[in-house]
Amino acid sequence: MYTLYHHPFCPHSRFIRLVIGEYGLDLRLVEERVWERREAFLALNPAATTPMLIAEGFPPIPGAAIICEYVDEAHGLGVGDRRLLPVSMAERIEVRRLMAWFNEKFFEEVSSPLVTERIYKRFMSEEDGGGAPAADVMRAAKVNVRYHLSYIGWLAKTRNYLAGDRITYADLAAAAHLSAIDYLGDVPWSEDDAAKAWYARVKSRPSFRPLLSEWLAGVPASRTYVDLDF
Repeated sequence: MYTLYHHPFCPHSRFIRLVIGEYGLDLRLVEERVWERREAFLALNPAATTPMLIAEGFPPIPGAAIICEYVDEAHGLGVGDRRLLPVSMAERIEVRRLMAWFNEKFFEEVSSPLVTERIYKRFMSEEDGGGAPAADVMRAAKVNVRYHLSYIGWLAKTRNYLAGDRITYADLAAAAHLSAIDYLGDVPWSEDDAAKAWYARVKSRPSFRPLLSEWLAGVPASRTYVDLDF
């Protein structure tokens, strides 16, 4: 069994949970509020970031990119056609490019500011950076999500999945980040039918069910969050 240090609304943690779910691996979750900088967690991961995976017999595995590479090396060949990283070099490059797009660019421009301002700050002390959400930060993120959604829609119209014919890490990364802000109602789904249809397909997968069942006290989920036919 693996142990994942995560936060329920950390988009990168959600990505890894989807990956583990797609491979049908046993997972124990440990919620970590990284802003508290617990000494025991810092001893495992000095960067104080989530996600971090514990695999018996190996050093702690930090970060979404490193974790998904580890999972592919450990389990990819054993799942056959369900492998989330393609075999051909050209396809692997495209999957990794899109993973970076969502785990880095989308995170920086959209999911990180929205989750931080609307969720994390509720639980942070003033010393840790808590307080009222910054309206200008949220406004910029809500503008940025529109061009990202348009790009997803373009990919979904030209391919079966975002990186090619079948589901890969790229789809799970994009869906994980979207799910975190969809909970908040910050995805303008009406603006791109192709992106919406693609997300509905991914959201309907069994690996998504644990995420959709989680709710945050005091912050109700949006109407579209749990609705598979939104």
